[in-house]
Amino acid sequence: MLINNSRKDETLDRLTNGIAQLTSSEKWTTWLRVQARFHRYSFSNALLVALQCPAATHVTGFHTWRRLGRTVRRGESALWILAPVTRRLVSDDDTEQNTRVVTAFRAVPVFDIPQTTGQDLPEICARLSGDDPVGAYARLVQVASDINFAVQDHVFEDETNGDCSHQSRRLRVSTRLQPAHRVKTLCHELAHALLHTDRTDRALAELEAESVAFIVSCELRIQSDAWSFGYFASWSGGGEPAIAAIKAAGTRIQRTADHILSALYLEEGDSDEQPVGDADA
Repeated sequence: MLINNSRKDETLDRLTNGIAQLTSSEKWTTWLRVQARFHRYSFSNALLVALQCPAATHVTGFHTWRRLGRTVRRGESALWILAPVTRRLVSDDDTEQNTRVVTAFRAVPVFDIPQTTGQDLPEICARLSGDDPVGAYARLVQVASDINFAVQDHVFEDETNGDCSHQSRRLRVSTRLQPAHRVKTLCHELAHALLHTDRTDRALAELEAESVAFIVSCELRIQSDAWSFGYFASWSGGGEPAIAAIKAAGTRIQRTADHILSALYLEEGDSDEQPVGDADA
């Protein structure tokens, strides 16, 4: 069974309207303000953090945590990164501005959010609660099997909900999620399996996969607005870029959603339709 084009268009319209409303809200402004506190570390410092704490997600210094209303727990061991030491280079030529040059590096302590306590950070994504109302998860596992991907339950060390490995032909879904979110996540990872064998643009890949998951979840009577709107916005950086990208990728998104839904209904045995071809074709 293929969902009709008008219904798909209505679903994508609801998605883009939701993103636009979120990214014009005070909640979005507050979230951006807090995110600005977390520095984008250099490759070397990111590697240092990963070696000391592979599951680290939100890392910053002691005083920045205090400004965010959180304190480092007593007895926590710091993660150590390198910060540049600079000095002012004074020009002999008055026409040139003074500049600062790096003269050395020093070790500085930072801490990940689980090492702190205090006010909750603002969130724009809320994990879904509730059941799998039509029992879709087991059928989605079979859809994955039909394209030679195995689905595995997994306990991730960080906040990851799922992942897709084309090399291992494997999709993993977090066991910590409630049934409704597990369905949405498996739809998202199936979209990656179908669409993104060679994709290098991570932001676009995430936008396409979540768009597919949003459409399929709606058909499965799971409303993923609380998660999907914020997920799109966090990857795109704002409403207008996300909306433009969704429109540009609309054909790929809709064909992939059709692929998954067609296979689902064939598994259920109530349709004579054949699944569409590979969405990358």
